[in-house]
Amino acid sequence: MKIMNFIVFLAVFLAIYGLANYYIYSRGTELFDRKSAASYVFTAVFLFVSLSYIVGRFLEKAAICAFSSVLIWIGSLWMAFMVYLLLPLFAVDIARFGDRFLHYIPGNFQGSILTRRIAGSAVILASCAAVIFGYFNGSHPRIRTVDIAVKGKKPRIGSLNIVMVSDIHLGVIISNSRLTKMVEKINGLEPDIVLLAGDVVDEDLAPVIQNNLGETLRNIRSRYGVFGITGNHEFIGGVEPAVRYLSDHGITMLRDEWIVVADAFTIVGREDRSGRYFNGKERKALAAILQGVRRDLPIIMMDHQPFDLEDAVDNGIDVQLSGHTHHGQMWPFNHITSMIYRISRGYARIGDSHFYVSAGYGSWGPPVRTGSVPEIVNIRLVFER
Repeated sequence: MKIMNFIVFLAVFLAIYGLANYYIYSRGTELFDRKSAASYVFTAVFLFVSLSYIVGRFLEKAAICAFSSVLIWIGSLWMAFMVYLLLPLFAVDIARFGDRFLHYIPGNFQGSILTRRIAGSAVILASCAAVIFGYFNGSHPRIRTVDIAVKGKKPRIGSLNIVMVSDIHLGVIISNSRLTKMVEKINGLEPDIVLLAGDVVDEDLAPVIQNNLGETLRNIRSRYGVFGITGNHEFIGGVEPAVRYLSDHGITMLRDEWIVVADAFTIVGREDRSGRYFNGKERKALAAILQGVRRDLPIIMMDHQPFDLEDAVDNGIDVQLSGHTHHGQMWPFNHITSMIYRISRGYARIGDSHFYVSAGYGSWGPPVRTGSVPEIVNIRLVFER
């Protein structure tokens, strides 16, 4: 099951990736004279950057080395350039198509190599500006503070200071320096509890082990500990080794189970819904997970993907914390996630249940964010009787 799903995913990814690169390459060749030295250089450079991510990932599977990491970095940045090259190229092609009928492009600009080079230069410069901005934005996470009042419960504490982080994506791109900064920011908030809402690890656990990132995670300080759940990326890379590694480094992993903390509140952790595609197992129904739970205490649940929010409302969840969406990560994908998810990012209340969906701390693929801001979420709960 896992192998077949991986093959399907890989085939779809390579098909889309290949077509996008072919389109960009074919348009890029229009800027050069055929069989010129510049044309051959362009082809060589294009092949290198477009294949670097795929080659780097395969090399990483065999043996992690500096060369594979460099290739992954180059390829990841190229993915962002792809997006911001494709968008204006599509716009130009649509304009050229419309000109066939409306004839609004002056004749002296049609087919001119100079015109193509000016337009091409403008597209490349705009793409560079977008990627540079997105990289800077993506490497400077913000602290997001949310105040929530939970009513009707009677815990022995009056408030709870939660720090929640999702979608860290530890690996080659998000490694020692970024993780150390995250831990420092978390500790600076003096949390009562830290909740890691899935996708702590990117697809491959090997660079996490090699860079000893687990020891950095051990440095997180909180009164009641650090709790985590699985995300889809833990399953993509191998869920059991990922969970074992995180557990061995001080994170209590909750997999379709709940735990009462300090006899004051309950933390529920749901297995990621993608598990059925990788191990063929359906996660437990929420009602089954909650059997025997104390209803007099506040119930805080982590569920990586923010689907079926009414399920939490119907089962009396007081606070649900999710991630996964990255809020699109790069514009214009934030508009797409806003259509897919009832909550793509931020806080909402549905019935008596409170929800927060984080845009995440790290990134998948390109280390670039132009459609959202990376965040560490400080949730200050107040219990009102």
